[in-house]
Amino acid sequence: MYSHTFNKTILREYDIRGIVGKDLNLIDALYLGKSFATLLKRNKYKNVVIGYDGRHSSLKIHKELIKGLLSQGIEVFKIGLVPTPLLYFSMYSKKLDSGIMITGSHNPPNYNGFKMLLKNKSIVGKDILNIAKISSKGDFYKNKRGKVNKISIKDKYLFFLTNSAKVKKNIKIAWDPGNGSSGEIISRLTKKLNGKHYLINEKIDGSFPAHHPDPTIEKNLKQLINLVKKKKCDFGFAFDGDGDRLGVVDNEGKIIYADKIVAFLAKDVLLEKPKSKIILDIKSSQIVFNEIKKLKGKPFFWKTGHSLIKEKMKETKAIFAGEMSGHIFFADKYYGFDDAIYASIRFLNLFCDSNKSLSKIFSDMEKSYNTPELRFNTTETEKFTIVEKLKKNLKKEKKKFIAIDGVRYSTKDGWWLVRASNTQNIIVARCEAYTKKNLNKVKLNLRKNLKKCSFKVPKF
Repeated sequence: MYSHTFNKTILREYDIRGIVGKDLNLIDALYLGKSFATLLKRNKYKNVVIGYDGRHSSLKIHKELIKGLLSQGIEVFKIGLVPTPLLYFSMYSKKLDSGIMITGSHNPPNYNGFKMLLKNKSIVGKDILNIAKISSKGDFYKNKRGKVNKISIKDKYLFFLTNSAKVKKNIKIAWDPGNGSSGEIISRLTKKLNGKHYLINEKIDGSFPAHHPDPTIEKNLKQLINLVKKKKCDFGFAFDGDGDRLGVVDNEGKIIYADKIVAFLAKDVLLEKPKSKIILDIKSSQIVFNEIKKLKGKPFFWKTGHSLIKEKMKETKAIFAGEMSGHIFFADKYYGFDDAIYASIRFLNLFCDSNKSLSKIFSDMEKSYNTPELRFNTTETEKFTIVEKLKKNLKKEKKKFIAIDGVRYSTKDGWWLVRASNTQNIIVARCEAYTKKNLNKVKLNLRKNLKKCSFKVPKF
């Protein structure tokens, strides 16, 4: 076979991801390797660093991917089982041309996929479709066989993290890597930090026996909340399956939404670099936008998606960004990619500079009432159709809205957002207002608009 066509459903906006054995198979890994290598050669790049997460399918996919890359003459640097941020760190610190991380991220155990990047460029939308086109045409770069190098970067990464930490001795922190690929690094890191550190689910296990590896969902944080309360911790950290998304629980066991975490961390960035541009994804609270303006920052909304945010940071020279999903990006003293482990160190440092409890720090912020990230099940095609219908209806009614990613519509009572998820067959929604009464009005308005699109709205 000299060509291969990928299932369209696995070609996402900012990565390739699907259900193993259903729409993502080993042959996809082989031909992704061939196609990605061809893309590299055409851009005069010569090498790639490869890592994989702890999922049971990752190692087999890893072997096929490397086979495809080598067949096209690319030099491969293997770093083994690592969290995604360590792959990024390896590429930047070793000055390599490109990287591919094999990971299903926060998806269930039967998923897997690929996060890809070129030097100074994220692989998104059109690039992913271009890779798929190379494969379907069998338009590969003909070359001699490449070579493999095995490298270890974990010690260098740990040294950087511990060197960045300024943690007080009396602090008490709970950590939950969620059986994801960050478990080993976090175990080693916490042994080097001041204070008392309590770990759960640190053993890497691709079946995720403790809970689903998504720190944005409340039920996945129950164990961490219990640990924080039991050990009377200052707060707790949670991580997703590949360690690039951060969740936080305060000293009272209350979940701090990721956009509020971004508002807190923005203070650290803006103290040294006031008037800096800061990117918030479209799902973020208006409160966070206001908070950053108070801190003399220049916030603006952008599309959801780690690759899209990274791309926009480079374009606008923004030095900090964050998403509701828990992806947090520092470009002030770091490389500008999403690293939940590094973000946890910056969070610890900033907290240690304060003499308030975490619950007090966040209760002092401006108040609002909002829903969590709402997820309505739908199909791969319907999720996009609904968004287009919403836009059409609002335009017809001459209503103004933000359309950079889905629809963000403001009323006199607050705002709601509807967008199509790029990783799952769901519509993502969120509502916010300054009073509980007005939040109900915003939710009612959202429900009414979705019904106009013939979408059966579940209870929320």
